[in-house]
Amino acid sequence: MLLLNHCLQNVWVMTQTWRNVLFIHWPISPTMLRPLIPACLDIDTFQGNAWIGVVVFHMEGIYPRGWKHWSVTPSFPEINVRTYVTYHDEPGVYFLSLDVNNWASLHIAKRWYHLPYYRANVSLTEREEGFHFEGVRYHRSFSMKGTYTPTGESFYAYPGTLTHFLTERYTLYSSDWRGNVYHARIAHSPWRLQTSDIFLNQNSLFSFYSWTPLREKGLVHFSPGVDTRVFPIQKIHENTFV
Repeated sequence: MLLLNHCLQNVWVMTQTWRNVLFIHWPISPTMLRPLIPACLDIDTFQGNAWIGVVVFHMEGIYPRGWKHWSVTPSFPEINVRTYVTYHDEPGVYFLSLDVNNWASLHIAKRWYHLPYYRANVSLTEREEGFHFEGVRYHRSFSMKGTYTPTGESFYAYPGTLTHFLTERYTLYSSDWRGNVYHARIAHSPWRLQTSDIFLNQNSLFSFYSWTPLREKGLVHFSPGVDTRVFPIQKIHENTFV
C-alpha cells in the first residue's frame, strides 16, 4: 500500500496552461511574514530578505489527465499574492491569496488543494500599450490595476541569481483551517523571461496585512507563459493541537 501511494504521488493529475504572466516582487522583512506562515515552513530568504510576489496571468485551460483537448473550465485571468518558503530544504511557493472569478477554482481547487481563493472581478486584456489588468475583490475593498509591457531580450534565469530564486519554484505549499500543511509538485520548462515596464494605477492588496515593503518600486518580469503538469496534493504536517 505504501508503494502504491508513493507511485500515485508521482503521477501528474492535470495540466494547466499559463499565459502572459506578470511577476512583481518586493523585498520584505521575514518577521512581518512569520505570523502568516505555518510554523513547520521556513521562510526562504535571499541575502537576508523575504520576498512578496504578485503574479498576474491568464489561465487558458485546465486539463485532467487523459483529457488532452477538454478543459474543465473556460479560460480566466488570475491575480495571486505569494511568498517563498522551504520544507526540509525543498523550496516552494506559499500562496497568501488567489483572486479569480471562476467557479471551478472557487469551489473545487480551493477545497482540493487548500488554497486561499477569493472571488473577485478580474480582467486581463492585451492592448496597443501592453497588457492591462484589473482585480477587485468582492465584498472587500482590496484591488489592483495597471498595465505592463514586455521589454528587452528574452532570457532564462541563471541559478544563484535573485530572479532564479523568485521564479524557478516547483512545489506549492498550502494549509487548511485546522493547521495541517500540504504540498504538491509542479513540473514545467524553465520560465522564458523579459524585463517589463509597469504602471500601477492602484494596489491595495497588501493593506489587509498592513505590510510595508522595503522599497516602493517592485522588481518586474514578464513571461509569455508555460504549460504545466500538476501532481496530487499530499499532507506533509498534521496539526495535533486542534
